[in-house]
Amino acid sequence: MSRMHAFEGIQNFRDFGDYPAAGKHVRKGLLYRSGHHARASDADVATMAAMKLSAIVDLRRPLERARHPSRRAETCGATLIANDDTTPDAESWSEFVKTSDLSADSFRDHSLRFYRRALFEPHYADVFARYFAALSEGEGPILVHCMGGKDRTGILAALTHTILGVHRDDIIEDFLLTNNEARFEREAPSFIAAFEELLGRAPAPAALRVAMGVEPAWLEAALGAATEACGSVEGYLETALGVDAKRRDAIEARLFV
Repeated sequence: MSRMHAFEGIQNFRDFGDYPAAGKHVRKGLLYRSGHHARASDADVATMAAMKLSAIVDLRRPLERARHPSRRAETCGATLIANDDTTPDAESWSEFVKTSDLSADSFRDHSLRFYRRALFEPHYADVFARYFAALSEGEGPILVHCMGGKDRTGILAALTHTILGVHRDDIIEDFLLTNNEARFEREAPSFIAAFEELLGRAPAPAALRVAMGVEPAWLEAALGAATEACGSVEGYLETALGVDAKRRDAIEARLFV
């Protein structure tokens, strides 16, 4: 079964429901994830409007949203969940690449550092908490996205799967669906152009693949950080994001077949 949804200008759009979970099954068609929507075509905008999304969770920081404004239909009707705090990231991507040697190891190390701290950065913790509140209180599909729909979005998808009892193997498998050959071929030119515009040079192909993709160790680093700080991922969800038993029950009632 393909989880991917074909859009003209939106990358990495897929359903992250439809998994077995703790003896039950997560519904299909309620949980979606993607890259940003700034290049959405008119057809893409119409398709999203027809999906009748209840909420769109934009994990990007304000500067990212300003530079790459989303294209959505005025009649979309979805509640936007985002954070307007302008405090910069502890280690922004643009600042990192300016001092990087653009090697595969440098991209890998940067990602590991980000995944270890992301769950505890106020910007992301706030959006994560409001996402779970919306998931417990609303109806209809929810779409989560960041820029590439792989790192921040991947973490939030994994937290969702964890609370539902999806097996860790399936969580990792879903995370790795970002490493899609067609996506790499389609998006590589824009990645290269962005590097050349900023730095006047671009990474070698093997390093570019690391920058564009994801690796299991990164997600394990995020979930490990949650466990180290709160005893378990479930403990992090409750203590840091307010996902208590009542909220968990409501989420399960909404998402389980």
